[in-house]
Amino acid sequence: MTQANTASSTAAAEHRSLLTDSVADFAARGTDLARVRRLRGTSAEYDRAVWKKMADLGWLGILVPERYGGLGLGLAEMAIVARGLARALVPEPLTATAVLAATALAAAENDTLKEERLPQLVAGDLLPALAWQEQAGGLDCTTIETQATPFEGGFKVNGVKRFIAGAGQADAFLISARAAGGIVLLWLPREAAGAQITLEPLADGRSFGSLMLEDALVPKSGVAASGAAAVEALGRAFDHGCAITGAELAGVMDRALEMSLDYLRTREQFGRPIGAFQALQHRAVDLYIHKELASAVLEEALAALDRGLAAADRAATTSRVKARCADAAARITREAIQFHGAIGFTDEFDVGLYLKRALVLTAWLGGANWHRRRYARLALGVCRS
Repeated sequence: MTQANTASSTAAAEHRSLLTDSVADFAARGTDLARVRRLRGTSAEYDRAVWKKMADLGWLGILVPERYGGLGLGLAEMAIVARGLARALVPEPLTATAVLAATALAAAENDTLKEERLPQLVAGDLLPALAWQEQAGGLDCTTIETQATPFEGGFKVNGVKRFIAGAGQADAFLISARAAGGIVLLWLPREAAGAQITLEPLADGRSFGSLMLEDALVPKSGVAASGAAAVEALGRAFDHGCAITGAELAGVMDRALEMSLDYLRTREQFGRPIGAFQALQHRAVDLYIHKELASAVLEEALAALDRGLAAADRAATTSRVKARCADAAARITREAIQFHGAIGFTDEFDVGLYLKRALVLTAWLGGANWHRRRYARLALGVCRS
């Protein structure tokens, strides 16, 4: 490695260390689990004032190119933020907006739309959501039934989009639809005529949105991308979303395991801490190994993704991350409940909140089994049965 490369690597490491400290400080002083409990199950779902603070820290623009007001950094930096916030179960839709929507819009063709909307996203003044999925288990971004019919230079859109993360307070939606010339990606304001949003509650107190479109009009200026560009934008957004969801799962499992180990050190039975019992020690070590393996896979994948990969390699890499992190988080959070015994099952005890967040994140953007099948097909050449 040359001296220049060494200096660059050192500077990157220092920058990421400072970013890690900044996120930890925000999680310690800018939010708490009492706020999470207060917001869960409400129509507000998250706090726009907190969202604005995140924007002021530059986090919403990490993946946005500098020409649009962003920082132009990589997934490794975004993962640091997502992992740190997930440790505190922050309900704000970082991955849904600053990864999925931002990536799709930044990869689109309409420069005028990007120049107008991406700086607003970075500043925290505009909160868009990506509306691409239509059926439960339908994770192919090109399987689209929503129809876009040409109308006065733009499109008239009809269909239903489901499982939209961050829809509770979304100001606009990026919608995938099928037109005569192929797939299109369209920008639709929340208040547009013919668009109706309903919310579906999730286990962790947040919600997914369902967007019903009946002759919703999108002008030509709202066409973000079409054809191959739209497909690439959707695929890139999905894969980047999977990788950062893996980072969120890593944060959840980090904190759940820490809480469990603290409890093993302090809870006494038969005159000594229960962590002194060998059976529990073995289980704790096993969970620690799962956490470290998931973290290693995540770090390796993020580095590869930031170097740049072909579409198929990118998809395989992100599926490997999502499957590994989903399995590890599910196992650790379930065991955390068992470590805590009867108190772990109560709603008042915080460890249950981590299990619920893990349940949502493991299912969102595809569960572990789906991603293992995709990885086998793409990376190993194993055909579907």
